[in-house]
Amino acid sequence: MALQTSAFRAVRNEKALARLDRSLPKIFPPEVLVHARRKAFIPPTPRLCVESYWRHHPVRADRLARSLARLSGAPEGWEWRLGEDREEGLATSFRAPPAPFREKRFSRGPGHCCVCGQKVYKLGWHTDLWGGVDGNRNAAWHSCCVAAWNLWTAPSDHVRHLKKFQKNKCAATGIRLLKDAEVDHRMPLFKVWRERSTRQWPDLLTFWGAPNLQVINRKAHLDKSVRETGERARMNGAEEPDVILSINGT
Repeated sequence: MALQTSAFRAVRNEKALARLDRSLPKIFPPEVLVHARRKAFIPPTPRLCVESYWRHHPVRADRLARSLARLSGAPEGWEWRLGEDREEGLATSFRAPPAPFREKRFSRGPGHCCVCGQKVYKLGWHTDLWGGVDGNRNAAWHSCCVAAWNLWTAPSDHVRHLKKFQKNKCAATGIRLLKDAEVDHRMPLFKVWRERSTRQWPDLLTFWGAPNLQVINRKAHLDKSVRETGERARMNGAEEPDVILSINGT
């Protein structure tokens, strides 16, 4: 069975590589091509190569997306607010990262990334490698910003990548990470909303990005969650013991 799988993959990769070579532009990010050729299943098109590269480098994508957002800065008159009007692009929860260019009144229109606000170029790339191209008006996301947004909104899906940056050590206790390790926000997002909501965008994005993410063992995560829930209860004027008892299910 293993031989059949290996033979199938070899044939499939031969065809994918031939198709990729035919469609590959003269200028193409070399690091992306190296990544694509090392894949168990080679992406058959340049765009799929780019998407695969950023999907496998979410922390790098996070850093780049926040840098691009700094180039744009917050639109004049924008402030972080929540709402129920999805048509206006407002987030309904503080757990969603603030994204002014996703709001209808601040959108920069076709050819601009709805996350960072910068122009989107060929293949969803963030810079014009090809020269003389005025953006891709059919695109509304950079490929790197897609990967960054996925990290910000579903960090638990990226535990493997985050573990690597911590050298497989629990950020809370310093001991080896166990199989039940979980992703946690160093500063909980409810505190960001309460205490940091007036900070400049895109500095706010740091609280959703890798600098505010950590992988900790489940026991440490539970202990931290209990402390944070008690703190949140005190902020709301509730009694801390009741909240802790409800968490423990007693």
